[in-house]
Amino acid sequence: MRALARIDDGAITRNCTRLTEALGPAALCAVVKADGYGHGMVESARAAHAGGASLLAVATATEATALRDAEIDGVLVMGALSPAELVEAAAARAEVVVWDLDYLPTIARVARQSGTRIGVHVKFDSGMGRLGARDPMVVHELAERISGDAHLSLAGAMTHFATADERGDDHFPTQLRRFTEVVEQLKQTYPALIAHAANSAAVLRDPASHFDMARCGVAIYGLDPFGVDPALVGLEPALRLSSYVAAVKALDSGDSVGYGRTWIAEAPTSIAVLPIGYGDGVRRGLSDNGEVLIGGRRYPLVGTVSMDNVTVDLGPEPVVAAGEEAVLIGAQGSERILCEMLAKRLDTINYEVTCGVGVRVPREHLSA
Repeated sequence: MRALARIDDGAITRNCTRLTEALGPAALCAVVKADGYGHGMVESARAAHAGGASLLAVATATEATALRDAEIDGVLVMGALSPAELVEAAAARAEVVVWDLDYLPTIARVARQSGTRIGVHVKFDSGMGRLGARDPMVVHELAERISGDAHLSLAGAMTHFATADERGDDHFPTQLRRFTEVVEQLKQTYPALIAHAANSAAVLRDPASHFDMARCGVAIYGLDPFGVDPALVGLEPALRLSSYVAAVKALDSGDSVGYGRTWIAEAPTSIAVLPIGYGDGVRRGLSDNGEVLIGGRRYPLVGTVSMDNVTVDLGPEPVVAAGEEAVLIGAQGSERILCEMLAKRLDTINYEVTCGVGVRVPREHLSA
């Protein structure tokens, strides 16, 4: 197969179990948006449930519908919703988020017309600067109006951290303090309200951020929220991306490979051609800047990454033959290529790497 992403659903389950243990009495909400960060949304949702997740979070109404079609319940849509999307979310029996007093009547109207009672989470902007009410008084008024509407249910209060993955910064504790103050006031009137703020990094950084529930995304997929090494925080990477050696070719000194001749052989050598490229998620930024595992050995990716092919320098005496497996993300033998390693080379984050694995790459799911 020219390209294959193997997803270890068992690893997702074990990562969720690890997180639920870290959370103690707090619940785990597994974030499965963006097709489970490239791992497959429905399969990731089921694996997360098996690991103890009690709620699933997505960003869009379409994602909520896909989970509902798979007979998976307990979904929170975290993103902004147009009135039409709100109707779809209600039909999927998903909970939604509100931060605007002017928008709340739209949610109530949709609930009334659909004949469903919509669970609503009030969002406080404690310092992310995106969605959320900045004024705590608005948060309190939203909670009061929701609790007083027979068609709505006050499900929770939430915020989102901007710098939880930056250990030692000053902004995270400031956000935590602001949200804690809001929650303490809300709980006086609504003691059953579920407060949630922590992302994966916050869960592992500060137990004070756990509240009643945490929303974990990257960590459930075995990605280190601090961008170093999942093993350091007890997580298992779930995704492995592979291709195979389609051809082995001998090059003379001065020969080049790929568009633009960005790499020219300085001495006689051999290259392997792999039928995978940026159309599959191998970023063009890895041109002359990446590595591939073949036969348990690490080889440099040379030349420009094209849409459908990459080339690897095997050296003058190759021990690689056509047909051998080539690993671009994951382990082979004692060697491994982590998403965190690729992210550093690309000056990005590990979950952009997994989200970028293309739709034309088949996903093969391995059970626990």
